[in-house]
Amino acid sequence: MSILVIGVNHRSGPLSLLERVTLAPDAVPKAVTALSARDNVREVAVLSTCNRTEIYAVTEKFHGAYADIRDFLCDLGGFPADELHPFMFAEHDDAAVAHLFEVAAGLDSAVIGESEILGQVRQAWEVAQAEGASRLTLNLLFRHALGVGKRARSETGIGRGTASVSHAAVELAVDRLGDLEGRRVLVIGAGAMGEGIAVALHRSGASEILVANRSAERGQTLAERVSGVAVGFDRLAEAIGVADLVLTCTGSGEPVLTSDFLSLARSPGRPLLIVDIAVPRDVDAAVAELPNVTVLDLDDLRDWADRGRSHRMGELERVRSIVREEVERFELEATALQAAPLVSAIRERAESFRRSELERYASRLAGLGDAERDAVEALTRGIVAKLLHHPSVRLKQQAGTPQGERNAAAVADLFDLD
Repeated sequence: MSILVIGVNHRSGPLSLLERVTLAPDAVPKAVTALSARDNVREVAVLSTCNRTEIYAVTEKFHGAYADIRDFLCDLGGFPADELHPFMFAEHDDAAVAHLFEVAAGLDSAVIGESEILGQVRQAWEVAQAEGASRLTLNLLFRHALGVGKRARSETGIGRGTASVSHAAVELAVDRLGDLEGRRVLVIGAGAMGEGIAVALHRSGASEILVANRSAERGQTLAERVSGVAVGFDRLAEAIGVADLVLTCTGSGEPVLTSDFLSLARSPGRPLLIVDIAVPRDVDAAVAELPNVTVLDLDDLRDWADRGRSHRMGELERVRSIVREEVERFELEATALQAAPLVSAIRERAESFRRSELERYASRLAGLGDAERDAVEALTRGIVAKLLHHPSVRLKQQAGTPQGERNAAAVADLFDLD
């Protein structure tokens, strides 16, 4: 049994490729179901964010599962395997476990220590559970991963300062503009990212915040929270026409802002900064060619974050130490799980013997009252439990070792277990 992770993330491939394999939240359950149907995938979870699309699987055949997942990603992105291979990464067993733990801890994020990823890991696990695709092994893996993420943020300073992509996007804008005083800012999208952006803008002193969202009610709720103004998509051109800064993070899957739209909405001489953190991108590439319009995307955000991460570098080794420790703990628990089916089979066989003997002596016990019958039941159950306790503990402790394999084989033979 192997744990495998295959995918594309901000470290392995360019944004132009990553956005082709990004899944919208409502598409993840279908992807999990499709992957579960592959011959070599026993358990599976899909983690798809603005920085990564990674597939975690449990398999008995590494190469078969690798091919299944690779083909899924190729179909998703619409490209041949030789185009995907240079940008796809794969890890298995300990390395796959360590990778997920580093992701949950914020070590693998574009903004080191960002907090949003922990919720995204939890959501990926919850979807896999809901689809029946996360069982014994992945449940243990993701439970540990969430624990690692919490430990990293409570025991180290990895999450101090800028701790989310949305907050970093605002800081990048402030870095470019100097400050937000007197600036009119438009936020397009009122989801989790949009909420983070709006809150960060409010704290940064933005003079006026406009919130545009397809769902008017959700946009209104967010606007009220940051003392802003909600605008419908029918007034998007009007809002862009008066904005100094636009931050966009919808999940539309296609450009929301095109060059033709902006040309009609804005005066050519009016400067505009656009920060697009959506994947796929909300802003068409041709917009960057318009006069007085500057477009920044996740690639620019990552470059900016790289320059500003020095204050967290001292915490990295402390977090990596937590990851190494938790990988070892996971290995021990996962190994113990390997013995669980054998221990369960022994107990089931012993229970069948116990019941058989009680049935054989049923006529002799017929005169017992309820209290006496309960006493016999408790006595026989206790004897079986005490006899099997030490062997069960030893089998779990020695699982995965040569001695454990010899003991397991001997037990299976002695108890005539298939």
